[in-house]
Amino acid sequence: MKLTEKKLNILSKIMLFTATVIWGSSFFILKNTLDEIPVFFLLCVRFGGAVLIMSLVFIKHFKNFSLRHLWTGAVTGVFLGLAYITQTVGLKYTTPGVNAFLTSTYCILVPFMMWYVSKKAPDKFNFIAAFTVIAGIGLVCIGSGAVEFSFMGEGLTMICGIFFAAEMVAIEHWGVKLDVIIFTIVQFAAAFVCCLVCFFAAGEKVPTSYSASSIWSLAFLTVLCTVVCFLFMNVGIKHTSASYSAIVTCLEAVFGVLFSIVFYHEKVTLQIAIGFAVIFIGVLINETKLSFIKKKKD
Repeated sequence: MKLTEKKLNILSKIMLFTATVIWGSSFFILKNTLDEIPVFFLLCVRFGGAVLIMSLVFIKHFKNFSLRHLWTGAVTGVFLGLAYITQTVGLKYTTPGVNAFLTSTYCILVPFMMWYVSKKAPDKFNFIAAFTVIAGIGLVCIGSGAVEFSFMGEGLTMICGIFFAAEMVAIEHWGVKLDVIIFTIVQFAAAFVCCLVCFFAAGEKVPTSYSASSIWSLAFLTVLCTVVCFLFMNVGIKHTSASYSAIVTCLEAVFGVLFSIVFYHEKVTLQIAIGFAVIFIGVLINETKLSFIKKKKD
């Protein structure tokens, strides 16, 4: 049964929203799992498992494999691996809510990185958004009158945003003309290699025992948060408007905080809550150019 464009649009919106909710929930789940599973071992399982699953499910796509898939996917995958490494290590030293919101700042960096690649200068909304997000980060990182900032926590989380932005720029620059499935598999494989190198460099050991909750968490992070969500996101962005996709993607940080408050019992002060709101407004300005306000006026 072939779906009409309208039904495909509705289905894509549902998939995009579902991926956003799942990714939002992953912060507190990942935080709890890190108490038992070493960081780099967890990431190796996540990306290695994703490569295996996607390779088996989409084996027919390998007929489209080329050297361009290999080197572009590898470079993009290194950015992806470094992003998840810095994000996950940062999560060990900060709360899931702060980690979620500081990660979302990658949206602000993309236009400025694209400026270097495409020579297209950012517009006024990009600059307004950048200053807005910087203000929000300042509110989040400053607690009750005292500076509460650590490099291992908030610092690494902010660095992960740089790598996520670089990954998105690489996808936009190289991924359009390539088989998306193969390109994604190579990315995951490169990210796995990065995590494996860090696993050995850090001297981590493979856990000898696992609790039932950790096994379920690893399965959730690998199957849903990596394989399913990336596929949902690709389809969702392809068949919906850019404005809708941007708005829904911004909600990942919101869901991250909500899940953290409900399940991780994270306490959010009024000042931090205002900081979250300011960051969200900045990301919204950057991604939508306030187009939804213009449409209402028209």
